[in-house]
Amino acid sequence: MSDNNPAPVTKEECRFCVSKPGRQLMIESTQGFAAYDRFPASPGHFLVIPYRHFASYFDINDAELVDLWGLVKRGKEMVEEAYHPDGYNIGINVGHWAGQSIHHLHIHVIPRYKGDVENPKGGVRGVIPHKKLYHLAQD
Repeated sequence: MSDNNPAPVTKEECRFCVSKPGRQLMIESTQGFAAYDRFPASPGHFLVIPYRHFASYFDINDAELVDLWGLVKRGKEMVEEAYHPDGYNIGINVGHWAGQSIHHLHIHVIPRYKGDVENPKGGVRGVIPHKKLYHLAQD
């Protein structure tokens, strides 16, 4: 397939579908699980991953929607107790051009700590670096 439309990954080839036993699981539910990221952006960074294989957040069903966000909340409580972060970024990459490298839905929950970046203003807007810092007439 072209660079604009990478070939879909089958369930048998998907890292998240075949690697669950090797992951450091935090919690499981009927629709998915939360596990610490193997290459964390910060201490306590975890992923919420559905059992069903699908790439886009926009293909989520209602049961998964409720269940996976419940895992985000429960995982956050575990991270709070263990790491005591000062904030969080929660992110989902949808599609190649948004940075999705594993084409199986996963929600990143990234704890943030005072001083981990020089200026945190703009948060997730930093995915487009020159758009991160902006000035509003009224802050």
